[in-house]
Amino acid sequence: MIEISKGILLPFLGTSLGSACVFLMKNQFSIKLKQILTGFAAGIMTAASVWSLLIPALEQSSVQLGRLAFLPAAGGFLLGIGFLLLLDQILPLENLNPDSRSNTMMMLAVTLHNIPEGMAVGVVYAGLLYGGAEITPAAAMVLALGIAIQNFPEGAIISMPLKADGMKKTKSFWMGVLSGAVEPAAAVLTIFAAGLVIPVMPALLSFAAGAMIYVVIKELIPEMSDENNSNTGVLSFSGGFAVMMILDVALG
Repeated sequence: MIEISKGILLPFLGTSLGSACVFLMKNQFSIKLKQILTGFAAGIMTAASVWSLLIPALEQSSVQLGRLAFLPAAGGFLLGIGFLLLLDQILPLENLNPDSRSNTMMMLAVTLHNIPEGMAVGVVYAGLLYGGAEITPAAAMVLALGIAIQNFPEGAIISMPLKADGMKKTKSFWMGVLSGAVEPAAAVLTIFAAGLVIPVMPALLSFAAGAMIYVVIKELIPEMSDENNSNTGVLSFSGGFAVMMILDVALG
């Protein structure tokens, strides 16, 4: 049980350490640095949507559905887009300034993305706990460690923009931590309800991907290209995408 507890909490630790990057920030936040951070966040979220969410959803669905594996993936993805679109309409975000609106949407999307990641860890440890699956403690810990490393930049892209928007460093840090707190909770719930969660995992993964892509297109890409010179945003997007792709493939 101690090993399971460590594995469940490890991804949360990655998010928390990433969120702590806000304490390294200086008080001033230039337009160029804002473009770099926004572009990097957009690249990370896009890559995570593909390699951490959509591809695993398709792979899991293909076992049962074969050529029709795209159905839960596409359906979940569109539902994720629709869910964020609905929230965008019903929540009073239009009263916020553009930076606060973007940060709020990004935190929501990353939090939604962390839920199926936590469930993925829970599924692995459920197999380890209940047996019936060829899963070793070492393999389960490697998965948790990989997700923790991926979560590090995600914690940073929550806390640092919040600080740049005027929030105090301590509060920005805790907001980043809060976005990752859903992972251990989702993992524990999945362990106790693995039989119910596993069949709908592809849809849940794709739902989170849709939410993240909505924020990237609606909020982050316009913001990183807001100035006359958009090369900074493009290059930082490419860097974020490449970093997250490498982490997902190498550690996944």
